[in-house]
Amino acid sequence: MTTTLKDTLAQLESLGNEKVRAQNNRNGAGNNQFGVRLGDIRKVAAQIKSNDELAMALWETENVDARLLAILLFKPKKLSRDEIDRMVRSANFVQVADWLNAYVVSKHPDKESLRQCWMDDDDPWAARAGWSLTNERIGKDADRLDLSALLDRIEADMATAPPEAQWTMNFCLAGIGIHFPEHRQRALEIGERLGIYRDYPVSNGCTSPFAPIWINEMVRRQTE
Repeated sequence: MTTTLKDTLAQLESLGNEKVRAQNNRNGAGNNQFGVRLGDIRKVAAQIKSNDELAMALWETENVDARLLAILLFKPKKLSRDEIDRMVRSANFVQVADWLNAYVVSKHPDKESLRQCWMDDDDPWAARAGWSLTNERIGKDADRLDLSALLDRIEADMATAPPEAQWTMNFCLAGIGIHFPEHRQRALEIGERLGIYRDYPVSNGCTSPFAPIWINEMVRRQTE
């Protein structure tokens, strides 16, 4: 079983794929990557299982594939609040940020207080994480959320938000419209007025991230 940093990096490098590297580059990954398919990263993680020391060493390399693997090896509850905050701010690639938010941040005991802090943060990756956690609450635990106030903020701030945060703010807008009929019309109107992602390219069979299209499609599926 591979457990050393050197051997793990060598294994990742051997799994590198030119097409994946090119795709990652188009999405802003930079050159510090091997281009490993996500499924292969999951297989390596399954071999190693959890290993916090190795995970942190992998994270500190700043290599995209090493960080994705690290995320799958961390035990979220063992990470301090400061470590989580530092990692979120240094994620700097969408795939890394979204895996970190989904597999580590969303399982951390301090996630609610971090959510509230990050939503007001000027750092775009912290803001992305804060709105991602808010979207999770909209879908699972919205009882204590002021949805009208959230819509006010989205309406006022989403158009000028950095792209990193704008994406997860849009998830919140769509989520409110999908899950809460009493707020649906306003969510649709905000989406139409802002027009964000209206012309976003999507593959055949995929739903547009443009909030009005997304909301109406998800509501249609619920009623079928």
